[in-house]
Amino acid sequence: MKFNEELKGIKNYSAGKPIELVVREFGIKPKDVIKLASNENPYGSSPKVVEAVRNICDKMNLYPDDSMYELKDGLTKRFNIEEDNVIIGAGSDQILEFIIRAKANKNNKVLMAKTTFAIYDIYSRSVGTTILKTTSEGHNLEEFLDIYKKEKKIKIIFLCVPNNPTGECLNKNDIYEFIKKIDQDTLIVIDGAYQEFASFKDKEKELYPKDLINNFSNVIYLGTFSKVYGLGGMRVGYGISNKEIISNLTKLRPPFNITTLSLKAAIEALKDEDFIYKYLENSFKEMKRYEEFAIQNKIKFIPSYTNFITFLLKNNKNSTKISNSLLKKGIIIRDLDAYGLNAIRITIGKKEENSKFFTNFLQIYNAG
Repeated sequence: MKFNEELKGIKNYSAGKPIELVVREFGIKPKDVIKLASNENPYGSSPKVVEAVRNICDKMNLYPDDSMYELKDGLTKRFNIEEDNVIIGAGSDQILEFIIRAKANKNNKVLMAKTTFAIYDIYSRSVGTTILKTTSEGHNLEEFLDIYKKEKKIKIIFLCVPNNPTGECLNKNDIYEFIKKIDQDTLIVIDGAYQEFASFKDKEKELYPKDLINNFSNVIYLGTFSKVYGLGGMRVGYGISNKEIISNLTKLRPPFNITTLSLKAAIEALKDEDFIYKYLENSFKEMKRYEEFAIQNKIKFIPSYTNFITFLLKNNKNSTKISNSLLKKGIIIRDLDAYGLNAIRITIGKKEENSKFFTNFLQIYNAG
């Protein structure tokens, strides 16, 4: 059977290993496995969300409200925008797919950082567009601009703010100055999956979707309920932009693209701001422990504005070997070898989970 030629150049996205797989492969009890690989909220979701979803489980036979009015209403109030400025997706990566299908093709190009969210590359390859990447690992906006000026037909620029999988984050003012230099027909995607963390840590990193779309006609801001809200398993994301962009992306949205339970979970998650604040506070408190651990053991790390931290390993330490050794001890982290980095990415977990990581990692790391 023949498939589209574009699929030949695509590598499967490598998701973090699930707990169930580690249990099967290594015979470890589920309670003894800790998952620090996929940047999930280790505290789960708000108890109010759990209760709300539990109360509508008898409605799983019904399609959700496809207008998603209540969720959009919550987002419009949160960001002080209008309903026509919002599109809802099955995770923000579904909206990324809409964007690429709407703007990219074989006759134009997209631009992204060398090391960034792999889905940008995968979805772009699926439509046959030319992919341009910086030589810098992080978001070097001067290099982005140099490439943009030299190349023609760049129709999408991806900025992951903060960046996954490295954790670095651009300043708001630098982003604004960059956007001013870009042609209006080039769509700039601001992926804000971890923006809640960045804005909590440093107000110079904080982006306001309303300001972005009011000041620039060629920007879309993406957010997700998978990270700070603890709804990774529910798959809900959103895009905020001007009405023209949202209207065109909506043409690609399939009906009922998120579930009845997912919709209810997201609606309730928006309301529990205390839960979010406590998680952010605990996350950065534990992040400090990781930074101190790295400094104490002379391990390089990238200062992070997310709920994960990236350790850059020495040449005589192999990220894959270390990751696999930790896996056998029931500790799941993310090996960044697939990104061309001899590095590991660790989700900031609960205090006891982080302590377990420190002890086991140091034993493996010092053993060579």
